[in-house]
Amino acid sequence: MKGCAETGGCPSDYVAVSVSALSLFLLLARSIFPFLYYKVSIPKGSAVWIPAIQILASIGLLVSVVMSVNLIKIEKRRWWQSCYIWAVWLEGPFGYGLLLSCRIVQVYHLYFIFVKKRLPPVRSHIFLPLVLLPWFCGAALIHLKKPLNHRCQMSAQWVAPLMVLHSLYVVIFVGFTWSIQHVNFRFDELKDLWRGVLVSTFSVGKFCAPQTSIFIVAFFSYSSSQPLLSQISLRKKECPRYESMGQALGITGNGVQVQRQSMAVDGNEPLDKLLLDKRFRQSFMAFADSCLAGESVHFYEEVLDLGELPEHDSVSRIYMARHIIQKYIVAGAPMEVNISHRSRQQILNSVDLAHPDLFKVALNELLQLIKTNLARDYWSSMFYMKFKEEADAKVNGHDMELARSWNVTPRLSYAHAADDPFHQDNFLKDSEVAPSQ
Repeated sequence: MKGCAETGGCPSDYVAVSVSALSLFLLLARSIFPFLYYKVSIPKGSAVWIPAIQILASIGLLVSVVMSVNLIKIEKRRWWQSCYIWAVWLEGPFGYGLLLSCRIVQVYHLYFIFVKKRLPPVRSHIFLPLVLLPWFCGAALIHLKKPLNHRCQMSAQWVAPLMVLHSLYVVIFVGFTWSIQHVNFRFDELKDLWRGVLVSTFSVGKFCAPQTSIFIVAFFSYSSSQPLLSQISLRKKECPRYESMGQALGITGNGVQVQRQSMAVDGNEPLDKLLLDKRFRQSFMAFADSCLAGESVHFYEEVLDLGELPEHDSVSRIYMARHIIQKYIVAGAPMEVNISHRSRQQILNSVDLAHPDLFKVALNELLQLIKTNLARDYWSSMFYMKFKEEADAKVNGHDMELARSWNVTPRLSYAHAADDPFHQDNFLKDSEVAPSQ
């Protein structure tokens, strides 16, 4: 009587499948949760589709292992149960090979962005097929030679080249990861990469075992649940929730940006100086958004945030610059700004993403467009009228508050704190309210 090791369906196999299925479910839930709960718009580019491909590859690898080791008992074999479909193509170039290739693409991007301080010379949608090419060639060769037996296993002369291919990709992955270990990442990029290195290294000698293959799906895939590019973390444990990349990087807006809380805004001042006032900029941005032309003002504000970062903090500046490029500069970006082709290419081909003048030319072009188009209509809009009323009321209120501060009489003290001559209760209440203003 044949044992389960030969026919498939051992209890350990089903345990491994259950653990992997649960891990994939958690991976999907964790990936989709921010977009459903926080209503976050789905960004474009490799920051989304590479993790999505990893999830699909994980599912494909899990299904391929289940089918190739006959965990699902099907008496009559059909063509779609062929070992070469499940154990060669889906488990190789569309499974483990695709998972490892996506990780190499991610660490390749991180290496160029944070070590070379420039965008990668080869785009992800081109680099990924190039990395996968040896896997497809190997799968095609195995399919032609047909070395598999009825249990989807191959002889030692085929196992050795397969181990070499696995080892080569793991070495490349480890080499790229080692080259960026000195970078002080603000998020969990490096931790996730080393977790992937550990699992992929362990898989080199154990990949033929069904249980190990399925556990690789569980742990290797789960470690890729966070996109490795510049993303704002939306996990619950990281409170407060960040609304912008500037907030995630700790930019307070108290340096370059001017906060004129008690001064009226003079409309005769240059627009670029007026936009430094946060209250004016918010009003102007709301007007621009109502005209469906707010991307230029949003770009201006994020470039101001970039200016808040010290020049010696190149990692944070690269995070912010990368975020601005993905959101405003690249073709088809969610809020693509109207700048000249020359300025756009100058930014995309920059050899230093941390340079303080990276967006200077583009910003000057957009300020001219704002002055020509939006600024003229803003001064006669309801947004400016409302802003002016609020500014005047705030100035008048400040003057009255200043006058009251000098009018401290016994009657006033008695009215506000009859049993508390040192005003401790009022002081505590004021101090609690002050930080939220």
